[in-house]
Amino acid sequence: MESWARRGKSAQALAQRSRIVLAAAEGLKNTEISERLSLDHTTVRKWRSRFAEQRLDGLLDEPRPGRPRTISDAQVEEVIVKTLESTPKDATHWSTRSMAAEVGLSQSAVSRIWRAFGLQPHRTETWKLSKDPQFVAKVRDVVGLYLNPPERAVVLCVDEKSQIQALDRTAPILPMLPGTPERATHDYKRSGTSSLYAALDISTGKVISSLHARHRAVEFKKFLGTLENEVPAELDVHLILDNSSTHKTPTIQRWLAAHPRFVLHFTPTSSSWLNLVERWFSELTTKKLRRGTHRSVRQLNTDIRAWIEAWNDEPKPFVWTKTADQILESVARYCTRINDSRH
Repeated sequence: MESWARRGKSAQALAQRSRIVLAAAEGLKNTEISERLSLDHTTVRKWRSRFAEQRLDGLLDEPRPGRPRTISDAQVEEVIVKTLESTPKDATHWSTRSMAAEVGLSQSAVSRIWRAFGLQPHRTETWKLSKDPQFVAKVRDVVGLYLNPPERAVVLCVDEKSQIQALDRTAPILPMLPGTPERATHDYKRSGTSSLYAALDISTGKVISSLHARHRAVEFKKFLGTLENEVPAELDVHLILDNSSTHKTPTIQRWLAAHPRFVLHFTPTSSSWLNLVERWFSELTTKKLRRGTHRSVRQLNTDIRAWIEAWNDEPKPFVWTKTADQILESVARYCTRINDSRH
């Protein structure tokens, strides 16, 4: 009760009632308490009586009934069923206004019901399941490298970001001002493309990169040569990469046969999310490419190289946390959900 009475900012009603009871415990009369605390005499008498009858619980506010419900359970059920099992005549999904007109409720009432049950008809997400017959084996192989990398070896996530466009806006970008975001024209001028090969070291976060005008097996072989020169000779090299045809040509196979320390691990088809270098590509796109302007491919390549150098000065490795079993269980639950929805 003394801690309640000392509250300076929160629960002031409770603090005041506690001070009334503590003053009574000192032997003060109701009139003396009311004078000390600058309260009405009836207020002091009310809370002394409540405490005498119910002890500490008597100092708490009783639940208040509030306004009676105006929406019945049947109306709530109608909104939920229509949202999940039907669509309006003139749209692909319901809005709060169209649903309100359909069921005879207010827009705010429909909005409250949707929030209470986690319904968001305006949102949609995309997904794709891999049809790779070796999906399970490849997931276990790649995730095993992430969670338990081999000793005396380096694990590199490799991929190419092809067709990076050198884009320049048709008018100068207007800088950000107080109350106004940066503004750029919606159209742009193309000045050519570049292709970036990147290998992300999962243990350190450093990136080995190479820029080329095209992305063929010839360029990939040159990039493998770059990796051969960059990685110390005493270490094995495990490469995690996708199923692009440029990674499996006879030229590449001959190069790999001549360099046995290189071991390739392929992600399942349609499973680029399993390659950590894609997460690094997202950083590059968000922080440099999406809002960048370049009048030539040379300028684009210069900016990309500068950004990668800055990244490697303070690299940040991406930490994989899910086990292969957790991923496969998640995929199995999703498949079950899809199958149930069809029936």
